[in-house]
Amino acid sequence: MSQVRKRPEAKESYTAADRAYGAARRTVAHMAAVGFLKRAGRAGAAVFRHPGHERNLVLLVLKSALAATVSWWLAKEVLDFESPAFAPFSALLAVNTTVDTSIRQALRYTAAVTVGVTVQAVAGFLLGTGLSVFLVVALVALAIGQWKGLGEQSAQVPTAAFFAFSAFTSASTTLTRATMLGEIVALVLVGCGIGLVVNVCLAPPLRYRSAEQGLRSFACEIRGLLRAVAEGLEAGEYAPERTREWRAGGERAHRAAVQARAALETGDASLRRNPRRLLPSHRRITGFHRYRQVLSAMDRVVYQLNSLIRSLEQWRETENTYSSAPLLTAYSVYLAALADAVDVLTELDLDRIPERTTRLREADEVAERALEEVLGQADRQELPLTDPHRPFGVLVVEATRLLEELRYVADALDAAEQQGVAERERESLAA
Repeated sequence: MSQVRKRPEAKESYTAADRAYGAARRTVAHMAAVGFLKRAGRAGAAVFRHPGHERNLVLLVLKSALAATVSWWLAKEVLDFESPAFAPFSALLAVNTTVDTSIRQALRYTAAVTVGVTVQAVAGFLLGTGLSVFLVVALVALAIGQWKGLGEQSAQVPTAAFFAFSAFTSASTTLTRATMLGEIVALVLVGCGIGLVVNVCLAPPLRYRSAEQGLRSFACEIRGLLRAVAEGLEAGEYAPERTREWRAGGERAHRAAVQARAALETGDASLRRNPRRLLPSHRRITGFHRYRQVLSAMDRVVYQLNSLIRSLEQWRETENTYSSAPLLTAYSVYLAALADAVDVLTELDLDRIPERTTRLREADEVAERALEEVLGQADRQELPLTDPHRPFGVLVVEATRLLEELRYVADALDAAEQQGVAERERESLAA
């Protein structure tokens, strides 16, 4: 049988095609890698350019890694401890979200470890190293660990006691045993000390921007709910599906309020014992009392909006003039004006409080004129506002309260700015 032989030129063409295909794949992979690195670089730059949760998280990770590394180096290379792992572990506990929390946790952790080691030292030197001694150490350490004064670090009392028992039994002489127990406490002191120094000296966390972001997110939810109800009233859409959407919006706003309150608490805690407050750029930050007032007023706005939605549902069930009621048309305009006022709070910024307050008062004036139209429509239609079985009275009352709360917000922001100005003047006179 004759064999079919490939022509040399065909083989060469296949080889050239393979080389071209491989080169194309390498080019595509290179372009993809370059694109990924560029996107990662832009994302990293954005993290450090804009304050927020992402930047705080990156800083916390970097500071934790630095504190752990320095603690390990100091314990291993400088002090030549045999078991240096306690030092970086302790350093991680001392690097926390706020300076106040770092100091408190470091003190509690150091106290818990010291107590645990002391329990083992007393029991070991007096009773020995038998199994019954371990039982005694465990019972005493666990009992002390129930003390609430140590907080979440109370579990470290028995943990440290067990580590100390292991170290105690591994040593053969009294001096070696005492040295190893003292080394555990020294490692904790080294780690907590390094962690505190790193957290306090390198960009100590100051979370007032997170508090502002929480309020801004809460305001966004309120604005969205106001606009949704206003659009529904304007379009005459009052189906149960629509009101369920409004109720869901109210629930989202409530969750945003919880998150904003937590952010305010964290921001307030970050001010305590924080040396960055002494810097000129941060001296205007005196606390979050006024922001709490703003949050409380916004929380009441959500409550009143939920009451308003219930009244609209009652109207749908009991009134037959629903779609053409001039009152609801005026009400939609009023709610849209309130949404514009709340929109100012979505840009809340400590550096621009006077500007935001002025804009909020201007928006409140527009909403006040819209409210007058609502009240005028109620008078012209002679609606039974005092009838508890009809929704008209609740609608009018809630409309008035909504505007009062936004005025209260403007007053709170204005008072915050005046307080800041007064404190800066006192500091200037003292200097």
